[in-house]
Amino acid sequence: MAMPVDPVLFHRSTHARLTRRQLLDIAWKAGVAAAAAPVVSSRVFAQMAFQAYPFTLGVASGDPWPDGVVLWTRLAPEPLGDGGMPMAAVEVGWQVAADRAFRTIVQQGTTVARPELGHSVHVEVDGLAPGREYFYRFRAGRELSQVGRTVMAPALGTAVDRLRFGVCGCSHYEHGLFTAYRHIARQQFDFVFHTGDYIYEGRANNGQNDPRVREHAGHEIYSLVDYRRRYAQYRMDADLRAAHASAPFIVTWDDHEVDNDYAGDRDESDDTPPALFLLRRAAAYQAYYEAMPMRATSLPSGPDMRLYRSFAFGSLLDLSALDTRQYRSDQACGGGSATACAAATDPARTMLGSDQEAWLFDRLGQARATWTVLGQQVPTFARDYVGTAPDGRFQMDKWDGYTAARDRLFARIVETRAANPVILSGDVHVHYAADLRRDFTRPESPVIGVELTNSSITSNGDGAEHAADWATLQQHNPHLRFHSARRGYIACTVTPSELRADFQVVDRVTTPGAPERTAGRWVVEAGRPGLVAG
Repeated sequence: MAMPVDPVLFHRSTHARLTRRQLLDIAWKAGVAAAAAPVVSSRVFAQMAFQAYPFTLGVASGDPWPDGVVLWTRLAPEPLGDGGMPMAAVEVGWQVAADRAFRTIVQQGTTVARPELGHSVHVEVDGLAPGREYFYRFRAGRELSQVGRTVMAPALGTAVDRLRFGVCGCSHYEHGLFTAYRHIARQQFDFVFHTGDYIYEGRANNGQNDPRVREHAGHEIYSLVDYRRRYAQYRMDADLRAAHASAPFIVTWDDHEVDNDYAGDRDESDDTPPALFLLRRAAAYQAYYEAMPMRATSLPSGPDMRLYRSFAFGSLLDLSALDTRQYRSDQACGGGSATACAAATDPARTMLGSDQEAWLFDRLGQARATWTVLGQQVPTFARDYVGTAPDGRFQMDKWDGYTAARDRLFARIVETRAANPVILSGDVHVHYAADLRRDFTRPESPVIGVELTNSSITSNGDGAEHAADWATLQQHNPHLRFHSARRGYIACTVTPSELRADFQVVDRVTTPGAPERTAGRWVVEAGRPGLVAG
């Protein structure tokens, strides 16, 4: 363990004679004094001199394990240009402390920000204490990053009294301000699960009628440079940076990280040859990895990236993060919405792909925690949003368009007796709380779990509540228990006896500083599947 900063160094008379940069220099050196001098290649800039602040995109942590976590940043003095970095590797120092003031530094070292990954860094720190809160920061040259907070998962199998996590997604930059991210930051969660649509791929304001509060930089994105710039524009938002700095994120993607409604190797309109679309997917996947606090096991290889992975939080919660985009069959019946679409029931069609499905089904058989949580992108519950007799009309991009795959998943949940199943989803820009029935066509079918669907952070603007529309939707979908069309996130509190979901909303994302409120509170009692109003 490194020696703490000597308080004498910060005596008032000394402080008066030193610049801020010199003070940072002293603080950092006090932390690294006990570390051996690293061996630095001559091809690496060990003391980069920056013309502008390099940590414009903030810091983040993610994929928490009981003994470690990923620490992330990206050097980008010119984030909306070419990044402003030389085509060379640059040394970056990092520190982890037990306190926000960095008086007790528990881990430190150096890594290299490489041009091949847009000068992003992914430091996989281990040897930390389970269930503990830590603080971290980076240094490049003489520049010091912002401070981030992170939390380790509890030790495997240990009893956990309480866990708090957030669920969010769908943050269209042009449709509003990221106020909900600021409220997430204030929650100081143990972790945040992001359900996807972190960015949107479309061009700047093109005269459409949808709400636009600010504009994307540039045209629709296709190349690696395009995707990097789009992530940079989003990460320059102070509220998004604050959310990342507040807690570790566990992320998955949906469609807009590549192209709206893409499916496997097919683009939205299915008019691009798959071989060419995979070039775009490769660029998007690399930029996604560069922008997210993920482990090296998720490093993409061309157009392929292993995103599905698992997390355990003591004996309380088992979380499987899934990928419903990369391996899915193309949407049935031409996509969009369809009535009596026979292809949707084809058992050969898949949402997860054979390998991921086998992996998940094996995990369901092995899960031993009190709560079994599946985090993924699109709603699994049936959503007949028209109620056309005798058959409903369903969206083919959701699990409604892959009913055989949904049947297999629900059957496996029942077969394994997975404890207290909870599915997380996003995509539809509306808060939902739903009971999951083994057969949605029979209202008397047993409830096997619940689904919590987050509204958007901003997508589709402020939103509005329409009681009559909700009454009609609930009439045709009696398993839907709650709905809110305002923007926001879900705050979940888990104990051995219950899971409580607070559906947080802001009434306006088109004006700054909107307060949050709880639009609905729902509880799941352990051992009793189904939702109870809180």
